Amino acid sequence: MGEALLRLDGLAKSFGALRVTDAVTLDIKVGELHALIGPNGAGKTSLIHQLSGALAPDAGRVLFDGQDVTHLPMHARARRGLARTFQITSVLPRFTALENAALAVQSRQGSSFRFFGHAAAEEELNRQALEALAVVGLAGRAGVPAGELSHGEQRGLELAVALALEPKLILLDEPMAGAGVPESQRLVEILRGLKGRYTILLVEHDMQAVFALADQVSVLVNGRLIATGHPDAVRADAQVRAAYLGEAA
Repeated sequence: MGEALLRLDGLAKSFGALRVTDAVTLDIKVGELHALIGPNGAGKTSLIHQLSGALAPDAGRVLFDGQDVTHLPMHARARRGLARTFQITSVLPRFTALENAALAVQSRQGSSFRFFGHAAAEEELNRQALEALAVVGLAGRAGVPAGELSHGEQRGLELAVALALEPKLILLDEPMAGAGVPESQRLVEILRGLKGRYTILLVEHDMQAVFALADQVSVLVNGRLIATGHPDAVRADAQVRAAYLGEAA
């Protein structure tokens, strides 16, 4: 872990008088699993929107893989290797797990979704999609419509879709949200298996998962980063405990 794959340089965003991102500067290094935590309303999702291209910052820059991508749209960033999952499950419920992953492979290759009927029959497309499903333990559920999968399986499928894009960096927006204890534990094990193979920015409220997985932790409060460092150092930080972790730490 040396060079920064993702660099935020003075990123700022306001909605009227409300500043949701306040001069955020942060480096995410190659191969790192970096967790972003903070209380509800801290501005975490707004920050992720700016990293993924869903929201334009008012000031500052987003540098990805050495290039300024601040003004690039989401699809252009995805093509460069920046994949994202969402806080609310975003799979296509009527499509099978395999078809969801195959669409991601197809989009990576630059094909239009309207040709999906032809592309789905291609052996190579399905092979790559099935490989992504296998990583998250869903190869045996490939033919099941996504809407019939459990919540935890749908979360795993979202991750498989991201992996099918062959990303350099994955933005995970609260993957444990709504998951029960067994499902969360399964997702933690999947992410543990991905550590080092992918650079990951994890936004998560499940502190047990965060401290089990993260190489580095950053704490966002009222749009401003108040701490970044090794999980143990962040957990012990008095300012962090007062602002967020409290007795839960």
